[in-house]
Formats: sequence, structure tokens, C-alpha cells
Amino acid sequence: MKGLIDTHCHLDRLEDVPAALEFARHHGLAGMITIGTRWSERARQLALTAHDSPELRVWCALGTHPDHAHEEALPSLDEMLTALEAPQVVAIGESGLDYFHGTEAVKPAQQASFRRHIEAARVTGLPLVIHTRQADDDTIAILRDEHEKGAFPFLIHCFASGAKLAEAALALGGYLSFSGLLTFKKCEEIREVARHAPEDRLLVETDSPFLAPVPKRGKPNTPGYVVHTAQRLAEERGMTMEQLAAVTRANTQRLFTKSAA
Repeated sequence: MKGLIDTHCHLDRLEDVPAALEFARHHGLAGMITIGTRWSERARQLALTAHDSPELRVWCALGTHPDHAHEEALPSLDEMLTALEAPQVVAIGESGLDYFHGTEAVKPAQQASFRRHIEAARVTGLPLVIHTRQADDDTIAILRDEHEKGAFPFLIHCFASGAKLAEAALALGGYLSFSGLLTFKKCEEIREVARHAPEDRLLVETDSPFLAPVPKRGKPNTPGYVVHTAQRLAEERGMTMEQLAAVTRANTQRLFTKSAA
């Protein structure tokens, strides 16, 4: 399906990036965003954008995943703003809260890192890519608290929760990005959210090399597999693939404004 954009992948975790890019081209993708997980390794994400081409755009996001927040020095706002000026950087993150992996002792570091990333999103206008797992209440509380200081663009990536988080994020202007989880048999709650979310807030992603969608589940994920998630999302919403591709591409360009340049 031509025109789909994988809004969240980890090219630095793939075994053969050129092969993955060729596979994505073969499946008609228009582009992808490779996402940072450690601020200290931001040069790796920037280097991957050298694969960018008119036929297949490759952008990046810079940030620190909550699993690594306690392992990384918290960057200053000025340091972040300088790095985020690069034209190939279209987003900030991923950042957020992960209470599935994180112990009670690392929660303060995760929360401080999350707020610093939000601050950078507020100042730059770049969207914040949010990872949240088993932390819905604190994620909602921080988003609301920070929103009172000034609005900022964001998306909940790899949406894996229910209506409460979705409604809170949407009320603050956020977007919802759906991954291969949408295709998993036991994820009806996620499909329910996907069916009812506003059309202009929908995105699709792979989170590759993780969470390969049905019918590729159990294999290493790759950006080209976003077509399977998009197909399921289109079915759930009663849309054609052409309609879904056009909608999600427009939403991507609206949220990731630098990608539309």
C-alpha cells in the first residue's frame, strides 16, 4: 500500500538496515521515523537518517526511553534544544513512564526525564513520542499538570491501554499510534479504542523489531510490516486501505511538521 509511514521503528536494532529499507520500498512505504532510546546515543539515530531518499524518507527522534532514564544523565534543556534543531529530527523521544520494568526506586528518574522531554516539546513545538506501560494514572497526571504550563504536541506510541488513557490524551490534543498489538487476538480493548478514536488523531507504527503483527507474529518485526497493522485498522474502522493510508499520512505530516517540509 503506497504512502504509509511507519511513525515508530528502531532501525538501530535491526540486523540488516539496507534490507529492511528495500523491503519497505517494495511494500510501498513513503517513510519511517527511527526512534531514540538513549540521549547519549543520539548520534546513532542521526546517522541512520543518511538513508533518507525522495522515494523513502527516513527521519529520527531523539530522547531517552524510561527504561534507561536512571542510567542516563538528564540533559539540560539547552543541550536538548541544540540537538533538536537538526532538520532530520522530527520528534522528541521516546520518553514516558514504564512501571512494568521499572522498580519503585527508578520512578523519580523516569518522571523527571519525562517532564524534561515535555519541556523540550513545549519550547520547540516538536511532538513528544510517549511510551507508557502500566503507568496510566501517573502518565495522565503528568500530562495534565504539564499542559497547564502550556500546550505541547504529543502522541501515545504503541497504544496498549484502554479508554481512560485514550480519552485523557485526546482531550489534551494528543494522537494515538497503533502497532502490531492491534492485530493480537487478546487485544480487543485496544481495537475498541482504535474503532472510536477521531480519524484525525490516528497513526500507525511497527515498533520494529518488536511486536510483529499477525500474520508475522513471532518473527522479527520490520517497517514494511506496518501494512498489516494498517489493514487491520482499516477493517476495524470500515475504511479502505487507500483511505487509511491517506488519513494516517496526513495526520503524520500534521503532527510531525518537519516531515512535511
